[in-house]
Amino acid sequence: MATQKQNNDDFMQGLGANEQAILERIPLLFLRKIAAGMVLAKMRVQFTGWLQYLLPMIFVLLLSLIGGIAHLLNARFLAITFLMLGTLIFIVAIFDLVTVKFRLRFPEHLPKRNDDLDLFDLMRARRSCRSFQTRKLTDVDYHELMESVRAHTEEHKIGESPIRFEYISAPLTVWPTVNATEFLVAIAPKDYDRFAVIDVGRSLQKIVMDATRMGLGTCWIGPGADHISIIQNLGDRFDSEKDHIICVCAVGYKSSYIPIFLRIFNAQFKRRFPLSELFFVDAGFEQLLDLDTAPFNRFGRSYEICQWAPSSYNGQTTRCVANTEENGDLKSFDFYATTASRYYAPVAVGIWCANWELGCEALGIQGHFAELAVGERGIQDKKTVTQLPRYDVSWVLDESL
Repeated sequence: MATQKQNNDDFMQGLGANEQAILERIPLLFLRKIAAGMVLAKMRVQFTGWLQYLLPMIFVLLLSLIGGIAHLLNARFLAITFLMLGTLIFIVAIFDLVTVKFRLRFPEHLPKRNDDLDLFDLMRARRSCRSFQTRKLTDVDYHELMESVRAHTEEHKIGESPIRFEYISAPLTVWPTVNATEFLVAIAPKDYDRFAVIDVGRSLQKIVMDATRMGLGTCWIGPGADHISIIQNLGDRFDSEKDHIICVCAVGYKSSYIPIFLRIFNAQFKRRFPLSELFFVDAGFEQLLDLDTAPFNRFGRSYEICQWAPSSYNGQTTRCVANTEENGDLKSFDFYATTASRYYAPVAVGIWCANWELGCEALGIQGHFAELAVGERGIQDKKTVTQLPRYDVSWVLDESL
């Protein structure tokens, strides 16, 4: 329970800021309380597994109500339009209920592998999978995935605390993904270590990219995971006195049967900040990084794959500063978090680290991760150190550019 509460508090403090901002714009206090109650009700219902199917019904009722009012006002065209639209959504919702919730549908083919894609195209091709097929991973895919988990868990970490990924084959209580039955649970020490959280994001992102290469669907799940159900399924693999669940990743075969709400939900997360809002040359985040000039242009699409890196609720909470020496030589790329979130922001930083590292390796540019002191990052005004965005880690070049 403590683990779940800590992550829920982190969500409300950090990535829940959008919802809080919306509530603050509501002028009347009692309306704001009603809206807040609706948000809390949504959070309770989402773990029942029915929210994806109930939400379209709200629009059906609303359209039917408008159509009824239009009929009473003798606006027959509007009445017919709204009633037909409501009927169409109702039919789609029933179809989703039958095919997705109750799984009465035709069998689906296994997806093809993505061995023909280079690293950058592979990362751009990856999308969060919100609906999975009902079949389990084949033995071949399972063993290849577990080998990826082993390899990336044993890699050199940025921090010193141990992290691990536990496999669960069970229908955990998660939101908004449907029909997921296989998961990787990211676990770090209970005593908070920010580098351990960053390492979780970095290692799990590499596993996700291996899974994408295999043709598997994956979905990062942070605040949408019910830790009670996770801990129950982990059994003696989880020690509440020593372990902390950071996030989970659903993995399996993507299904073409996706509830209409999740299709709309997915569409909202396809947008990304422009590169001009993500990469800078000063710690004050005022001077934009010119990606087309030397030596920065050597990193090519590495900027792009960081731009499209996944983050909780697509918050895009990571920023990067190119750090140069006095003679103009490039020294490092410094990664910052823009929110005070203790878990989801550093996970996002770790994902950026993985994408940047893999991109540079693909381009033949060598470097390593390190924590640089204030002076090593060329920061003179210490106010930028204590205020957000918060510095986390740097990728230091092993050669002069």
